[in-house]
Amino acid sequence: MKKQRNPLALLILLFLTACSGGDIYTKSDFSDITNSHKRVAILPFIVSYDAKSISKEFTIETAKKAEKEESVIFQQNIYAQFLKRQTQGKYTVEFQDVDDTNAILMKNGISYENITSFTKAKIASKLGVDSVISGTIRKSKPMSTTGAVVLTLFLGFGGNTNRIDISMTLHNGKDGNLLWKYDNDRAAGLGSSAEEIAKSLMNNISKNFPYMKKV
Repeated sequence: MKKQRNPLALLILLFLTACSGGDIYTKSDFSDITNSHKRVAILPFIVSYDAKSISKEFTIETAKKAEKEESVIFQQNIYAQFLKRQTQGKYTVEFQDVDDTNAILMKNGISYENITSFTKAKIASKLGVDSVISGTIRKSKPMSTTGAVVLTLFLGFGGNTNRIDISMTLHNGKDGNLLWKYDNDRAAGLGSSAEEIAKSLMNNISKNFPYMKKV
C-alpha cells in the first residue's frame, strides 16, 4: 500500500524549498570595523501586510495589533536560532537576550510604533551593544497562529500561499553604518509559522553571516 504523506509536513517541505537563495551584502572592511565587537542585539522586526490582499473586515486596528504580535514572535524565534548556533561556538559574538533588549527599549521610550524614528547608533548606545540586527517582513496575510486561523476562516484570508518579503540588516553600533544585509522574496505555505520562517532564514544565511568563526 502506498504511504500517505502528511499534508502539513508537505506544506512545510514546500515552504522550506521555496526559501532558498537571497541577496547578501557585506561591507568590504567588515572584519576591521568589527574586530572588537562582543555583543549584538536583535530588535523587533517591522511586520506589515499587503492591504490589497486582505479582507475589508480586517480593520487597521486589528492589523496593527497582529503586526506587533508577529514582530515579537519573529524576534524571539530569530534570537532562538542565533542562540542555538552561538552555544555551538559558531560565532565570534554573543547575542543579547531579547527580553532584556525589549525592556531596555521600553525604559528609554523606544516602542514598536516609534523605533524607526531612532538611529541605529542611538539604539545601540541605549542597549549597550556593539551592533544591532533589525529587519522588515512584508506579508500578504497574517501567519497561521491560532488567532490568524480564526481570521482566515471568518475574515476571508483564503488561499494556499502567503507571499513573504524579508529584509534583515546589521548596523554598526558606533556610527550606525550598514555592515551587512540579506534580502529575499519568497512564497510561503499557509501552514508556515514564525519558527519555520526563522529556521529557514538562518539556514539561508548561516554560511554568510559575517560574525561566523573562521574554520
